[in-house]
Amino acid sequence: MAISKAKKQEKVELLTKELENSTTAIIGTFTKLTVAKDFELRKVIREAGGKYRVVKNKLAPIAGKGTKVEAALKGLKGVTSVAFTSGDPVALAKVFAKWVGDNAEYEFKLGIVDGKLLNVEEVKALATMPGKEEIFSKLLFLINAPAQRLATVLNATGRDLAVVLGQGVEKEKFSAA
Repeated sequence: MAISKAKKQEKVELLTKELENSTTAIIGTFTKLTVAKDFELRKVIREAGGKYRVVKNKLAPIAGKGTKVEAALKGLKGVTSVAFTSGDPVALAKVFAKWVGDNAEYEFKLGIVDGKLLNVEEVKALATMPGKEEIFSKLLFLINAPAQRLATVLNATGRDLAVVLGQGVEKEKFSAA
């Protein structure tokens, strides 16, 4: 059944609005995906802060024009779906890759992160990287570590002096003779 031009325009406008702020997109294809599996996939992606759409190959490039994910939406063939987010690309890739690993019906085609196209292997590698929160916490630890060491060294002198004085008092070394 053919879709009317007005309906196509409506779909393009909706997808354009959703893709406006997206910095990451993972594009894939599926065969024999059941409704239950599709619902499960959508739920997993939504929990990671992303959105998931099955797209028409001719309408996707029109909707993506002028967005950061535009390059990934050109020249699509076959059944195509797009998971996209404006948040953490690693979080989306991790949950998506885990779900794809458990479900053979779905395969990655390509991805895009901040304008850089990724092939299938790079999308899978993205899923193994630490997330933004983990990288930030490691960075903050590295920045904070020298200050902590300096404070420990500065405190050690006073602490050591107090220990020596305390031991001298216990052994009555400071008594007036």
